[in-house]
Amino acid sequence: MSEIEIILPKMGESVAEATITKWLKSEGDTIEAEESLVEIATDKVDSEVPAVTGGVLSKILVKEGEVAQVGQAIAIISSQSVSKESVSAASSKESNNATVSTSENSKKEEKQQQVETTPPISFQSGTKFYSPLVKTIAKKEGVTLQELEEIDGTGQNGRVTKKDILDFLPTREKNIKISKDTVVTKSENKPIIPPARSFNGAVEIIEMDRMRKLISDHMVMSKRVSPHVTSFVEADVTNMVLWREKVKNKFEQREGEKITFTPLFVEIVAKALKDFPLVNVSVDGNTIIRKKYINIGIATALPSGNLIVPVIKDADRMNLTGLAKSVNSLVTKARNNKLSPDEIQDGTFTITNVGTFGNLSGTPIINQPQVAILATGAIKKKPAVIETPSGDFIGIRHMMYLSLSYDHRVVDGALGGSFLRKIADYMEQFELDREL
Repeated sequence: MSEIEIILPKMGESVAEATITKWLKSEGDTIEAEESLVEIATDKVDSEVPAVTGGVLSKILVKEGEVAQVGQAIAIISSQSVSKESVSAASSKESNNATVSTSENSKKEEKQQQVETTPPISFQSGTKFYSPLVKTIAKKEGVTLQELEEIDGTGQNGRVTKKDILDFLPTREKNIKISKDTVVTKSENKPIIPPARSFNGAVEIIEMDRMRKLISDHMVMSKRVSPHVTSFVEADVTNMVLWREKVKNKFEQREGEKITFTPLFVEIVAKALKDFPLVNVSVDGNTIIRKKYINIGIATALPSGNLIVPVIKDADRMNLTGLAKSVNSLVTKARNNKLSPDEIQDGTFTITNVGTFGNLSGTPIINQPQVAILATGAIKKKPAVIETPSGDFIGIRHMMYLSLSYDHRVVDGALGGSFLRKIADYMEQFELDREL
């Protein structure tokens, strides 16, 4: 019998594991080459793994809800053209394996029953981000959320790693469950009683989906890690508005795509980051890591109401046409749930356009492990004082508020304010007669 293992593919340099969320085929089903076989989820994005060959799904090695490591076999596909001799040999082999592993299976079933009797743990109210692997270990070992919160993580930004939780297990104090909502610890013998929930009037209880839980964890972690400061400026973007209006039809005819303000913003931010490289950094303990590359994330709202941040890699090395195509491609992929893990990681700075929703400004939360995020507001026509060599006068201009939230551990007001002002200056100095 010809058997081929389906391997969990590499999904980016920083992604080492994924949770199997849904098998799209069952054992015994026929599958074609390149047909989607399984849905997986990482800390960053959901995606699908296709079959590398056609055949029959003979064995699922990692069940739904379990975590697999990159490079691990998650299933086996058998060739459709199978000889009688190979079937017989395979059956004999399976029979022998079943005999040898009876005791092992018995132990596994026993362990499975113990796991099933462990009450489910909710991670929604936690203040830290936990990887699927850490969550799985916590559930299997009955570690409570309160215990997890008390573990001093050694990972990036204080994240609890696999090693941290495994080191914690031998020394943890066992919890004694005395009621559905009351937990007593041996050491203190004091009940921890969660506050009662009461509602006045009709309500609807909505369970967070997986992505919303990840966003929630990430936002809480960011506010906990970074002392946020936000600075504001108002920019005259009249030349940018008039230039785009002048070239947008020509660009669409030539490239077959629309040009929005986003690639213009990305181009200007990349330029400003080269002027202020200490904004293009991350923090690791007491160390500042200065990035020599500029990867700009674009916060994108999804039809589900959730948010994702695809990343334009090496944005400073691309021309405006390349940026426009990259922005359009990534946004389309994001809204159709087609982003790969590599397309949403390694960002060094993020832009969020709150003006899309008619908002004048906002105070965005930093996208860790970055140290700053820019919000662009709605562009509005306003009367403004225009200074000229022959005197000042009032004219109607296209104005926009910019707000920059930054990590005050490493970005002080002088740096953050100067960087933001530089972005506004580049916008105001945009050349109206620029060639497309």
